[in-house]
Amino acid sequence: MSRTADMTAEKVLQDNQRTRRKERTVMIVLVVLLAGVVLVSFTVGRYGVPLGQLFEILWHRISGQGVAEANKEADLVLFVIRMPRVLLTVMVGAALSASGAAFQGLFKNPMVSPDILGVSSASGAGAALAILLGFASIFVNLTAFLFGVGAVLLVMFLAKAIGRGSGNILVMVLSGVVVSSLFKALTSLAKYVADADNKLPEITFWLMGSFAKSGSVRNVLIMLIALVVGAVPLLLTRRRMNIMSFGDDEAKAMGINVPRMRTMIVACATLLTAISVCLCGSIEWVGLIMPHVTRLIVGPNYRILLPASMLGGAIFMVVVDNFCRVIIPGELPVGVVTSLIGAPLFIYLLFRGRRDWS
Repeated sequence: MSRTADMTAEKVLQDNQRTRRKERTVMIVLVVLLAGVVLVSFTVGRYGVPLGQLFEILWHRISGQGVAEANKEADLVLFVIRMPRVLLTVMVGAALSASGAAFQGLFKNPMVSPDILGVSSASGAGAALAILLGFASIFVNLTAFLFGVGAVLLVMFLAKAIGRGSGNILVMVLSGVVVSSLFKALTSLAKYVADADNKLPEITFWLMGSFAKSGSVRNVLIMLIALVVGAVPLLLTRRRMNIMSFGDDEAKAMGINVPRMRTMIVACATLLTAISVCLCGSIEWVGLIMPHVTRLIVGPNYRILLPASMLGGAIFMVVVDNFCRVIIPGELPVGVVTSLIGAPLFIYLLFRGRRDWS
């Protein structure tokens, strides 16, 4: 009996070691891929920068030497225009994926998206209203953020009122659907009354999502702060998120304050989604697809799922943005391309997952 127990313990230890090796391999591959696509993104665009020239400029910057006269224009493009945009793209992809993974764990459903509580639709309505009233760019972003946060507060209030304080997840989701529909109607109303020659195109372009006008140092700093405030608490509570996935009763039995944990997850995921939407417009499907794809690779353990989803989302967003910049002489909105990729991929994942539901 003792020998059988020893063999079982040894097998469990070996399985854990294999799992850890697989996780390390996946993380290394994702980090290398992210570094590669970021490097490529510095070279592509309407102003092409060959890799040799890129490395030469980076070396001069690192060593403190002056930039050669022949490289001054490329240096300006790289560090003033392209680098802030690429950094913002990386952080938005990571933020949306982290938000999606957190919401999917909270609602115990891998088909949940970050805008389930009406964040995206409310932010879009706020931005449309601000553009309609002629607000400056910074106030458009601020209004979009406030509307997004306000939508979540409204959803939580309705869930508490309707559920009589129980905080029922289903009531919260249904409240999110209602609030999202309300703000979509407000967006449609703003588009209907907007000037067709001036305000309407601007509202429409913003709602489609793009990094064309959002790649600035200010936006990079705002997004970095949002990642620190929103993503770091999620990363630090990954083990508790695993326990939460077993249900409220099991989590309470293991000493977790379920209402406080749920509020923290909602607040952090909402912040990440709202900031991303208010800076870059509505970019759909990233927060739904990337955590789901990552889950198929690394499994449901949030200890590895959450950071892997963030890396995968960053890679996906950078690749899509590069495609949008080079496919036509102008530029395609990122939200259009993510929808074109995400919808068919989601259908494929649904067909693939049928055997798990039968």
